[in-house]
Amino acid sequence: MAALEIEGRISQKFPKQNGQSTRGAWTKQDFILEYQDGSFPAQVCFTSFGTDKVAELDRFQVGDEVKVSFNLRAREYNGRWYNDVRVWRLSPAGQAASQPQPYSAPQAPQAPAPSIDDMPAEDDSNDLPF
Repeated sequence: MAALEIEGRISQKFPKQNGQSTRGAWTKQDFILEYQDGSFPAQVCFTSFGTDKVAELDRFQVGDEVKVSFNLRAREYNGRWYNDVRVWRLSPAGQAASQPQPYSAPQAPQAPAPSIDDMPAEDDSNDLPF
């Protein structure tokens, strides 16, 4: 799946929620992002789930322009489906996404190619072909 990203302005932040599940303690915080959909403003509710994502959201205030990278998820409960728009990265708007750079080995300084003058003088006692 291609990365899903959107830029907009945080228009509302909801209170943090904490709880306990069979997997341990959890924390989450929802926020509303307002963005331009063609000529009209639109809004979407995002969920920052986990202490690291909530801390990332804490860096931003209502009114800040942000870029949100997110995943879409859905789950069924009692015959009804519920969508979840979950944040996995939040950064200031206009910042290029940091892509992992491919590894390149450090380059050794380039020495000039040897010339005929760099070759050793002929030695008749050495009769090996190499």
